[in-house]
Amino acid sequence: MLFKRNHLALAIGALLFAGTVATASAQSADEANPSSATTLDAVTVTGSHIKRAAISGVGPVTVIDAETIERSGAISVETLLQRLPASAGFAGSQTNAYWADNGYGTTQVNLRGLGINRTLVLLNGRRIVNGGTGANSSVDLNIIPVALIERIEVLKDGASAIYGADAVAGVVNIITKKNFEGVEASVGYGQTFKQDGEAGSVDLAWGVDTDRGSLMAAINYSQSGTVNMADRAACGLAEVDGKLQCVGSSSTIGGRALLPDGTRINFNQDPNGDGDFYEAYSPDKHNQNAYPNLNAVNPIKRLSFSAFGNYALTDNVRGFAELMFTNRQSDQLATPGTLGIYRPINIAADHPTNPTGQDILLQRRSLKEGGNREFYQDVDTFRTVVGVEGGIGTYWDWSMALNWGRNTGVDGSSNVVNLDRFDNTMNTGLCSSAPGAAIPCGDYLGYGDVTPEVLDYILYTTRDVGGNEQKSFTANVSGQLFELPAGWVGLATGVEVREESGWRNPDPLTVLGMANTNQQDAIAGEYTAKEAFVEIAIPLLQDRFLAQSVTLNTALRYSDYDIFGGDTNYKVGLDWQLVPSLKMRANYATAFRIPNVPELFGGVSEGGLTTTDPCSGWATLPSSSVVYQNCQASGVPTGYTQLGKAIQTTVGGNRNLEPEDAETLTVGAVWTPTFVDNLTLTFDYFNIKIDNAIQRIDGSTKLAVCYNTPGLQHQFCTPSNFTRNPLTGEIDYLSAQPVNAASERVSGIDLGALYQFDLAGMKATFSLDTSYLKNYDVRPFPSAQEIHYAGKITGGRGSFTQWRSFGSLTLEQGPWSGSYSIQYIGSADDINASRGDIGDHAPSVSYHNVQTKYAVNKGFDVVFGIDNLWDKKPPFIQSYTDANTDTMTYDLLGRRWNAKLTYRW
Repeated sequence: MLFKRNHLALAIGALLFAGTVATASAQSADEANPSSATTLDAVTVTGSHIKRAAISGVGPVTVIDAETIERSGAISVETLLQRLPASAGFAGSQTNAYWADNGYGTTQVNLRGLGINRTLVLLNGRRIVNGGTGANSSVDLNIIPVALIERIEVLKDGASAIYGADAVAGVVNIITKKNFEGVEASVGYGQTFKQDGEAGSVDLAWGVDTDRGSLMAAINYSQSGTVNMADRAACGLAEVDGKLQCVGSSSTIGGRALLPDGTRINFNQDPNGDGDFYEAYSPDKHNQNAYPNLNAVNPIKRLSFSAFGNYALTDNVRGFAELMFTNRQSDQLATPGTLGIYRPINIAADHPTNPTGQDILLQRRSLKEGGNREFYQDVDTFRTVVGVEGGIGTYWDWSMALNWGRNTGVDGSSNVVNLDRFDNTMNTGLCSSAPGAAIPCGDYLGYGDVTPEVLDYILYTTRDVGGNEQKSFTANVSGQLFELPAGWVGLATGVEVREESGWRNPDPLTVLGMANTNQQDAIAGEYTAKEAFVEIAIPLLQDRFLAQSVTLNTALRYSDYDIFGGDTNYKVGLDWQLVPSLKMRANYATAFRIPNVPELFGGVSEGGLTTTDPCSGWATLPSSSVVYQNCQASGVPTGYTQLGKAIQTTVGGNRNLEPEDAETLTVGAVWTPTFVDNLTLTFDYFNIKIDNAIQRIDGSTKLAVCYNTPGLQHQFCTPSNFTRNPLTGEIDYLSAQPVNAASERVSGIDLGALYQFDLAGMKATFSLDTSYLKNYDVRPFPSAQEIHYAGKITGGRGSFTQWRSFGSLTLEQGPWSGSYSIQYIGSADDINASRGDIGDHAPSVSYHNVQTKYAVNKGFDVVFGIDNLWDKKPPFIQSYTDANTDTMTYDLLGRRWNAKLTYRW
């Protein structure tokens, strides 16, 4: 019983998923051929530790199988997962690397939009160490080569009582290929129709399978190229006088300064002009276009080595091992560093470089002479699992495993200014203009005045180091307790001891505040969790009227954390087969999640994030408007206009965080109508409530809520959230640190359809997976007004459009197969924009993809596909992150092709 799992997996794949992304409805297979459930051996499926032949009772599951993965042309896991309708909000990818909370270059999945740290990611049913460049909050999907994946099971249901305290929104279980025999080599390549964004992969796998055991080893390499942001959006746009026009960055290349009377001036920006020239600052004239200095898609390289094996030690005991190592190298292009952000630059009237004859404050000076910065990451991740499993008699199985994962990274940025050295170049008592001077004098007032000697003296490359480590021991037992009139009672129980740690040591100058970048503190934190669980499946009825079978599924998990104490969570579910064609299912569960290492111990840092200031141009609003009255009461100058789109925002950890609790409810039905062969329809309602929720509220949202509250009577209006410069009105402090936002409420509906039929002599499969988000409400603190995210784009948290869908039609005939798929993203309103503004909402968007496969013979396949077939452009929104759109939601690459050759022998 223990060692015959592949037959059931193949049966499930053939009967249910047929090479498509589909909502799991195993019951359609089980009831179409009831005897199959008794002849196929039991397996553990995502959502339960109890081995069973039928998988439809564990909750709503979406499966992405090997055929779908192969035809997709994807070389990264997040490409597959972020297309799912259940995916929402923000998760890292190549197109939003500048906004990645989990570290530049990382990729994740975010189920229900509840956050990447509330989606549990497993590999072959076991946890994976968090990934990134140190003290990270979630798994980096980069570490898992796509070519190794047999299938991905996505449980869209709370499962903390089954798997632990992270599975609040759901579980993504990535299943790797096993029992592979022979050699398989593949080469893939693709690029956009604009001849950029190249993506390639090379995969080689070898395996042997015998009666005693199996061994598989693989090496995988993938690389993706660059797309410059200016090639997708010429410049940053904003609405001016009812029209969109380029606004640029207020970090000017000549230098923007403030005179004592509040007048802003800007220095020479012509490299051949008068170095002492200055004039009144004009955003239209002096702001610079940053987009040529940024990437819409950033390059990444991945090299992986892996091995999976098992061996029968005795007739009833088998040893198994999983080994995986991945190196990721990624980088992101960035604008030249800006002086005046992290340390005030006051230049006296008599300073030899100051032509104004007045004391000035140099507010922003883009150091274009030093060239662009480049962020880089070099990350190693390894994971090893060793264990034994066996059978006890006929009805019981057991397993024990040690799981050790470690992630270490080096990252930093080139062309960063050492601020102490910068000060030295401005100190006439230390610096010298003589050739070869140890400390050359610098002139930063005017573009082209900074000499190469000064640049060599002040610029350097930062180097940060960090990592994550996870060690765990698990021991599980499952089997059948005793037989009731309605069937056998299933039981699974086990224990887990897990140690999690994370650390990050920023560059020494960054820690000391001497680097011209976000000041950061070192992070170091760890915790230990000891957990025990029991899961019971009780058959209540069988072969009764309107109750062909009724099973009660229960689970209880006790968790003890060394830093917060203990908590008990449970899950209760009912699997009710009314008639062979109709099944009802319901699950209710509680969850307990402690703040993770970066949330608790993360060093405080700050960076320029795209933010909308509601007081920009407030004097033009009606005097009766709340925003007008509040901005006036705040002392914002009458002519105030926001300079640029970025505001320095403080982010990082919060040691005052407390644990959060959650309740999840799913109720659904699976219907296989008797009047249509091979059609399965699913319906699932979900409702998730999180109390004492750990939540980061974006700066734009805080400002919008504050200034739209009469009398500024809102907690977001306090100095702990933001402050303004009393002279200019500019925001000089804005916090987006996580807090225990009192509550989050999410509810909606998932719909699924799977239909297999014959079409003109071809085997056809139609699949549709749709998600409707009814509400996503966040109450930042008790008694506060709720923020409604459903149907909104948020400017930093991604999109929470109410409708998302993914459908596909797959055709197979002889050696040919192909699929046409459509990803639909519904319309959404910009949560920070005023109604009537250009870009106050995003229309619905559909991406069409076509893939085809030709099997030349049993050992040679050719796959070709085109994504975004109609070259759909991303919509403009007011609260865009980059490229004038929401980079968390919309495609920046455009139409692109991919091809792959696979040979087996």
